[in-house]
This record gives sequence, structure tokens and C-alpha cells, in this order.
Amino acid sequence: MSTRSVLFFVLIGALFISSVAPFAWQLIASLKDSSEIYSVPVTYVPAKPTLNAYIDVFKSRPFFRYIVNSLLVSLGTTSLCLVVAALAGYALARLRIRYQGALSFSILVACLFPQIIFLIPLYQLMAWLRLVNNPLGLLLPYVTFSLPLAIWVLMGFFKTIPREIEEQAMVDGFSRLGILTRIVLPLSWPALATCAILIFVGPFAWNEFIFALTFMTRDLSRTVPVGIALLSGTSMYEIPWNQICAACVLTTVPLVIFVVIFQGRIIEGLTRGALKG
Repeated sequence: MSTRSVLFFVLIGALFISSVAPFAWQLIASLKDSSEIYSVPVTYVPAKPTLNAYIDVFKSRPFFRYIVNSLLVSLGTTSLCLVVAALAGYALARLRIRYQGALSFSILVACLFPQIIFLIPLYQLMAWLRLVNNPLGLLLPYVTFSLPLAIWVLMGFFKTIPREIEEQAMVDGFSRLGILTRIVLPLSWPALATCAILIFVGPFAWNEFIFALTFMTRDLSRTVPVGIALLSGTSMYEIPWNQICAACVLTTVPLVIFVVIFQGRIIEGLTRGALKG
């Protein structure tokens, strides 16, 4: 084996360890009791593994309700965003629109603004619309901020589909909407799966914190990231690290499994959209 190959595998191994190590430490810490968490020297293998932290997460706070709230908002964001992005992406990829280049560029520029600058105006808007502590108060901003990426991914993928297929469908009497729903979208399911995963696990759905903390003030309206951040111990001076780690494991494992299963579709959707357009 050449030196270059050895360095390559060493680099891959280092990247793998640096990526897996935080999650592995969370899993180890979640199996410890409170006394062992603070023990010195640090133990890398739990002396007496226990699942009490996982049980206490659901006993101390309405964590199941947090999960339901996050699923409701994340699935709603993903579904609505895919519908709007498919229509917009197809229009930009196939239709002749005035100032199409400027419009596409403006969508890309929208990704560059830090969303924190919109926090106060959005809160005032949601309060005026009476959407504070309402899932729609998170759904609408999340869709808005997730749309630019979804539109660009789908637009790039739509451009790889041969126009001849659509032209033949138009000869057969299909409308543009019929072509999109019955021909283009079935051929674009790798890109749709890619967008769905990127939106769901992205910074404006399952993992979003700032807007959820600000807009959801009632405990039963909160989402998982806020619920984890607000976990507290038996006193105000105690931080229940084992419960926090257990909650992180509970909310991370399903996402990891989901992404591992569909990772091939993610790569296919991103690379095919990057070949043309």
C-alpha cells in the first residue's frame, strides 16, 4: 500500500472518529447515574449501566409531547415546502419567465441572510396573527427559510430530465401541471427524497431552536430542541447531563437510521442536479 493510500485512510479514520465521538460520548453518559457523571477521574465505560435517565426524561417533562410537536411541525414543513418548491423549481427550469435569471439569483441570495435578524419582526407578525404557541407560527417561517435550497435542488434536477419526454406528453394532450405531476415528479423521486431529508433534518425543522424558543412560550407547545435545553435537575443548581444526553440520543438515533437508509438517494439527487443547468 502506497503512502498516499495510508494517508487517505488515516484521514478518513480521523474524520469518522471526530464525527462519531460526540454521539458515542452522549450514549455513554446517558447510561450513567448522576453521581458517576461528575466522578473524577472520568469513566469512559459506565460502572453500572442504567436506563434511569431515559425513564426520567419522560417523567420529569412532557417529552413525548415535545416529540409530537416536532414531528407535526417538521413533517408539515417538509410536505408544504416540497409542494411549493416543485412548482417553483419546474417553472424556473422549463417555463420562459421574464427576468428569470434575476429571480433565480434572488432566491439564492435569500439563503445568505442570517435568519436571526428576522426574529423580532416575525414575532410581532405572529403575535398580530395570534399564532404564538400555535404550530403554524413555526410552520410558516420554517417553510419560508427552507424554500430556497429546495427550489435550487429541484430546479437543477428538473433540467436533467430530457425535454423530449415532456414534448411527447404535450402532443398527447397533457397540460403543464399534468406533465409535472404525472411524469416529471415520478422521475424526480431521488431529488424529492433528497429535499425531504435535507429539510426535515435541516436547521429549520427538526433541529431549529431560536424561533421555537421565542414563539412557543407554553410548555406543552415546545419542540424537542427547546425541551432538551430546558431540562432541569432536582434543584436550580443541578444540570441533569445524563437526562440531556438520553434525550439527545432518543431524538438523534431515528434521524441517523433514516439518513443511512436513504444516503444513496441523497447523493444521487444532489449529483444529478449538479450535472446540468
